[in-house]
Amino acid sequence: MSNLPKISDAEWEVMKLLWDKGNITSKEIVEALKSTTNWSSTTIYTLINRLVKKNAVGIKEGTSPYICYPLVSQEELRTEESKSFLKKVFDGSLNLMLVNFVKNEKLSNEEIEDLKNILENRKE
Repeated sequence: MSNLPKISDAEWEVMKLLWDKGNITSKEIVEALKSTTNWSSTTIYTLINRLVKKNAVGIKEGTSPYICYPLVSQEELRTEESKSFLKKVFDGSLNLMLVNFVKNEKLSNEEIEDLKNILENRKE
């Protein structure tokens, strides 16, 4: 079992900002998320604190204001969340998940070609 933290949808928003912007202050996080959500400053600071406690976000102390930075990569958390989703929703069956998405989503010709290429390259 992985030791990566489980993070909520709201916490994902904080992480996406950190992955996109890099090391930024908590105040900059609050300002950015207040402009794209209806969250209060207190809510955003709470999300940051939770992520620090989960060891997903680090704080560079000795700076004023504190600088926040991600401790886990987007790739690591995406992989972990994908595995968890696959197990929970599709009983671990990648085939069942892919069939469900391909049948139920409108795919462009370009997306279909991309999928074909990915699968073809996996054969090799």
